[in-house]
Amino acid sequence: MENYDSSSPGAVAGLMAFFAAMLIPIIIVWLIVIIGQWKVYTKAGKPGWACIIPIYNLIVLLEIVGKPIWWIFLFLIPCVNIIFLVWTFNLLSKSFGQSEGFTVGLILLGFVFWPILGFGNYQYLGPSAAEAGGLQPPKPFDPSNYKDPNVPPQV
Repeated sequence: MENYDSSSPGAVAGLMAFFAAMLIPIIIVWLIVIIGQWKVYTKAGKPGWACIIPIYNLIVLLEIVGKPIWWIFLFLIPCVNIIFLVWTFNLLSKSFGQSEGFTVGLILLGFVFWPILGFGNYQYLGPSAAEAGGLQPPKPFDPSNYKDPNVPPQV
């Protein structure tokens, strides 16, 4: 034990093997997210390859959700970028007719929800879908229009 050196070739090789073993799952997850984003971009009528270009992917995402391109500068401000990225993901989920729960999924489990959005039966409804008639709040119950299905119609 007196001749132990932490910089010995065995320790370095073990550390490199550990990082190489961790790199493979990270690359697989990254590819799953990229493939899901590619499909989402094509569903929205944008080029799929745009999701792999670093700044251009945010510009195209802003076009998909219907926000101005100058928002790209808000993504460069620390702490503000988190708020606007969450907002943009919320508008993206609304553009595909989904709720805030799907937004939480995109943020926390993106490697699952991007492919779900891309390969699922979700259709692009237009920018942020509020103006496009996406998710509508439920209409309140109106008792004056209620007709009992068990009562035969009067002739």
